[in-house]
Formats: sequence, C-alpha cells, structure tokens
Amino acid sequence: MPVGTSAAVKTMSPLELEEIGAQIILGNTYHLLLRPGLDIIRKAGGLHSFMSWDHPILTDSGGYQVFSLAMLRKVTDEGVHFQSHIDGSLYFLGPKEVMEMQQTMGSDIMMVFDECVPYPSET
Repeated sequence: MPVGTSAAVKTMSPLELEEIGAQIILGNTYHLLLRPGLDIIRKAGGLHSFMSWDHPILTDSGGYQVFSLAMLRKVTDEGVHFQSHIDGSLYFLGPKEVMEMQQTMGSDIMMVFDECVPYPSET
C-alpha cells in the first residue's frame, strides 16, 4: 500500500502505481486537512478524482500526529486541538470530526481516531 500522505505518492504517477500492481493508496487525514484542504478536495469531487486514482483509498485518522506533534497539540476529553506545523493556524480533531472529514474526502476505508501513547507507558 503506497503512502500518498498529501494525496500523491511522491515520484510516481497513478499510471505507474497501477503498472506495479498497487491496489490501494494510504492518505493522511491530518495532512490532507492542512494541504490541500477539505474544500479543494470536495470541489475536485473527492480524493479519487483529485488524485486520478480509480482504486481504493484508505485514510488514517491523524492519530499518529497526536503523538508525533506533541508540542503543537492539546489533548482534551473531546479530542485534540492542533496548531498547524505549516502556518500556526488552529484545528480541532475529534472522533466525530475525523469521520466527517474522511467522508468528505470520499475515503473507501476510514480509520477511527486513535492516540499513540509514548513508550514506556503505564496505561
């Protein structure tokens, strides 16, 4: 499953991906939210159209960014408030919001919002 974090697999076109037998691409909800953004994806007709990819797309929840961008986020019982690593703008990701974002993108396989805990963990 090639990784197309921001709606593109770097250095490969959709045709090249098909030629090597790729059947699914992974996209990242957090990164897609920041760039190109939900409005652009929606206006393009969803990720499939935006990416020129006629096969399944799996989008993760952005939960890894809860872990990896720890200095730019605040976790609450409702979800996570992020400060964009790109321009400092503020975003909120909660379980409901993440599913709505993935539906807006037209993802075929949507991952639920999760949180990676640091090692070692007592929880």
